[in-house]
Amino acid sequence: MPKIKVLPKEIAELIAAGEVVERPASVIKELMENAIDAGSSSVTVEIKNGGITYIRVTDNGCGISRDDIHTAFISHATSKISTRDDLYAIGTLGFRGEALASIAAVSNVEVLTRTPEEDTGTRYCISAGEETLVDDAGCPLGTTIVVRDLFFNTPARMKFLKKDVSEANAVASIVDKIALSNPDVSIRFIREGKNTLFTSGSGDLKTTAYEIFGKDFSDGLIEADYSFESVQISGLISKPTKSRPNRNMQFFFVNGRLVKSGTASAALSEAYKNSIMVGKFPYCVLNITTAPGLVDVNVHPAKTEVRFANERTVFSAVYYAAKNALERRDEAPKVSIPRTPQAELFEPARPKTEQMRLPEKQPDFWNRMSSSEYRSAQQTEKPRYSYPQQSAPAPREDIVSVASPDKKPETADTEPSTIQHFLDAQRAKKEETAVIEPEVRAEPEPIDEPAAAPKEKIDEAVQTVDAAVENKFEDKPEEPPVIVIGEAFRTYIIVQQGESIFLVDKHAAHERMLFNELVKNDTKRSTQMLLSPITVTLSKEEYSAVLDNLDMLMQAGFAVEDFGYSVVIVRECPMEISADEVPDVVAELAGYLVENRQKLISEKKEWLFSLMACKAAIKGGMYTTEYERELFIKRLFASPEIRYCPHGRPVMIEITRRELEKNFGRA
Repeated sequence: MPKIKVLPKEIAELIAAGEVVERPASVIKELMENAIDAGSSSVTVEIKNGGITYIRVTDNGCGISRDDIHTAFISHATSKISTRDDLYAIGTLGFRGEALASIAAVSNVEVLTRTPEEDTGTRYCISAGEETLVDDAGCPLGTTIVVRDLFFNTPARMKFLKKDVSEANAVASIVDKIALSNPDVSIRFIREGKNTLFTSGSGDLKTTAYEIFGKDFSDGLIEADYSFESVQISGLISKPTKSRPNRNMQFFFVNGRLVKSGTASAALSEAYKNSIMVGKFPYCVLNITTAPGLVDVNVHPAKTEVRFANERTVFSAVYYAAKNALERRDEAPKVSIPRTPQAELFEPARPKTEQMRLPEKQPDFWNRMSSSEYRSAQQTEKPRYSYPQQSAPAPREDIVSVASPDKKPETADTEPSTIQHFLDAQRAKKEETAVIEPEVRAEPEPIDEPAAAPKEKIDEAVQTVDAAVENKFEDKPEEPPVIVIGEAFRTYIIVQQGESIFLVDKHAAHERMLFNELVKNDTKRSTQMLLSPITVTLSKEEYSAVLDNLDMLMQAGFAVEDFGYSVVIVRECPMEISADEVPDVVAELAGYLVENRQKLISEKKEWLFSLMACKAAIKGGMYTTEYERELFIKRLFASPEIRYCPHGRPVMIEITRRELEKNFGRA
């Protein structure tokens, strides 16, 4: 067995650095937290090449004295705690004394700092953990730390870094969150020489949210304040009408520290129950303030998770803060009724021509029509057996009709709906086959004797007739007819076939049909150009993930471009979804891409197709006519591969006659 030995200092520091410094964003987080702890009212962050080659953090805090500059870069050296009791009453963001030593171990660091008591500042340089320079320097009050060539001495760590854009977006995300947790601190973020963020430091949280995420985000926020036992909740939550498809925009801070809290998130969702659509999530910026002794912040290397002494108290505080805010909100819908001229009130009603946007003519209704188009179509739905208006036919004296091949049916001025078009086509087909020529006796004109057919043609004709006769009399097992009985809850179609009854989830079945079509036509996408391009505001992580997958989005039918400042602009979308659904689809896709960066492009596209199919499919609760249900069931039962939706839910369930009789005590 190898002999146990103490690791050299440089190796121990590299191991420790691996726990603290994962990427440039980790460096930014540690340096900004130190700046906040120093009492700064202004912090500037600058990066180049995603922070890999250059990071600068400047603050106007208390600075580091000349005597302490050496100690500051020693592992576990800190001014935040002194005794064991201090560890259970931490009121600062940093406390371990590992950040500066870990950063210096894997980069070249330069520090310019001055305290209020000093007339001259200090310039200090350290490379790979080794001090290289200490000198006097003229500098303003506060501290400037410059980090160059991150991971220059650990090439293995360098290989795990992402593209410069992705790393820069990760840094921007950290800056945003620290700015949200400190609205009284003015923060500037410079990226590749351009100012991309500036907060005024006014102390108003809603103003800070506006400065970071824009007007749409801040306009959807309402204040939430509540105290419960030892927990104080303050901040902003979203209105129920301003929801998101994921929880990526939920920000929780415990005593000013950004954390991920399942307890707080669950409490927020519970407060919004019955106030927000299923599958949607509120966004928020909530500060949870409690006594330092009631929360343990030393349970995660990056300090992004905490443990509460009483989880139930925190849950209740967040729940009641959100619930009370939702009940206080004044969001009554404003309805403006246009004034009708008095003269028009006494005029007889005149029929008005309704205009509607009809879907593109397709072979059948269920194949292409999206749920949004269906909602528009059903508002002006015609009776099931309505026909195009035309002159009434003359009364029929006989079952015999006279075919007029020269006369063609009049075409309507507007394109008929898909269902009506299908009905007309079927009726016309039946009429063509049912037409019988009247008995008109006339002497036939003399014609030439036809030439004898070739022997090959005769043999082929005989074989065709023989085959037809054999097929006609061949015994084939007949399948029981499929009978559509009705519909339950406008969601489940009831079908009988033989000795079984089937309950068909029309949304799940339609979703699977559309999904199969999308996968089948993967290389032949039909897109629509949006009349007005749509902008979608994302979190920094989502923004980065979308930009990394622009080619995949283009293949799926989305023309998405970078609009800057965490905003993307959509100019084209697939035909299967409507323009109203584009923001939700893009936001939901962005959240998926953040959580599944390592998946193959084919897997990402398949997930996107399932999302598009879900959005385009008819929804449960939507009205469908008897004819539409019959057409749908006919296609479903002719497609044995459609038995599960893309998410794995069953399309139909079967109840046999024996099961029914058993339940009724007949078996």
